[in-house]
Amino acid sequence: MSGDPVTTETMNTQLETLDPPTGGSGAMFDGIAGRYDLLNRLTSFGLDQRWRRKLVDSLAPAEPQRILDLATGTADVALAIAARYPEASVVGLDPSANMLALGGDKVTAARLGERGELVQGDAQALPYEDDSFDAATISFGIRNVPDRDQGLREMARVVRPGGVVSILELSEPRGLMAPFARFHVHTVVPTLGALLSGSREYRYLSKSIAAFPPAEEFAAQIERAGLSQVEARGMTFGAVHLYTARVPHPQATEAQEQSA
Repeated sequence: MSGDPVTTETMNTQLETLDPPTGGSGAMFDGIAGRYDLLNRLTSFGLDQRWRRKLVDSLAPAEPQRILDLATGTADVALAIAARYPEASVVGLDPSANMLALGGDKVTAARLGERGELVQGDAQALPYEDDSFDAATISFGIRNVPDRDQGLREMARVVRPGGVVSILELSEPRGLMAPFARFHVHTVVPTLGALLSGSREYRYLSKSIAAFPPAEEFAAQIERAGLSQVEARGMTFGAVHLYTARVPHPQATEAQEQSA
């Protein structure tokens, strides 16, 4: 396995940047890392933990022994995966050194040993060979990947045929309660985030959600990346969607191409 594991020394070293942090970048999340977990709990009314449990449960059909968690941040999902699948090993990858530093403390406290590893890296160029994992996840991070198609293709590449790819992402709320949910996302969340974190990065959140494609469009994008059996499940008035897909076996892919 290639890629540089994050050590205690590297996790506590801030990345030097010549340019101001851009929206969704690792440098941006470096700036809000210290209060990221607290803000997630407050702005989602604690529902983010329930959403993540659904994501973790969705991996069960793959009977995973090795899982990759992209945009792992402070490693909440990676730790939940390790708890849910005690025989499996988990690799968490993220571009933010400061977020990984906090996640590293959690992994150490959980005493995962060799079952847990954090790596600083780019979802668009994963440092792993084909078919290296049984499953891959990404929570609230796919909208921050500059080349979303490339990120999806990389997930499909590193997961073995028959494995599961699960994506949790925020979306524009719909339905009867949509106006109230949209007000919360576009007004309450960025305001509360700016007040509690002392920064303006949380204004990026509402903009990135508004720019993200509707569930049916993103599901089609997942399929175009080479994944199959794509399903999209809306939760909490459509404010969040869980997308699940499988990596097709080569024979199935060939059959689909011949029938097209």
